[in-house]
Amino acid sequence: MELLLGIFSAFGLSASAGLNAYIPLLVVGTIAHYFPNTLNLAQPFDLLANPWILILLGVLVIIEMIADKVPAVNHINDIIQTIVRPAAGAIAFAASANVITDVSPVLALVCGLLVAGSVHTVKAAAVRPAVTAATAGAGNTPVSILEDIVAFASSVLAIMLPIIMGVVLVVVLAMLIGWWWQRTNKAQPA
Repeated sequence: MELLLGIFSAFGLSASAGLNAYIPLLVVGTIAHYFPNTLNLAQPFDLLANPWILILLGVLVIIEMIADKVPAVNHINDIIQTIVRPAAGAIAFAASANVITDVSPVLALVCGLLVAGSVHTVKAAAVRPAVTAATAGAGNTPVSILEDIVAFASSVLAIMLPIIMGVVLVVVLAMLIGWWWQRTNKAQPA
């Protein structure tokens, strides 16, 4: 059961890294630093709990939050984050999965990279352009705020209540598959 909870936690953290690269890393580091009994990180991921790293992550969170809310800058930020978010997802996944020693570090890094990269791709290539087109850019700031709230809440939830995070992930995945299935079937002529 502990392995399953660790996997749910890892997937939740890497998915939230696809929305904001630094929030899940800051949450993991802060919880590991202040509540080591809740989250004890193995090396080299224990560096996330270092006070200097926490300060750096806090500054990076602020920079990304501001950049993501400024029109035109948010699109440049998404281009830059195409590399950063998957890497952050890989680190978040591996750091939380590393708590459970049964998971290969390479597999954990690859899973985190793919999950965060997928969430980032959907956000940057589909959702944000649609919001920009539908609202002439006016909806980007509220959507960005919502993304930050979801990234923070899912990061905390992934660590504190991983079983709930697992249920949320399964429901979201089922909804996405259903949506994709409907679109695919409508596109095919009868």
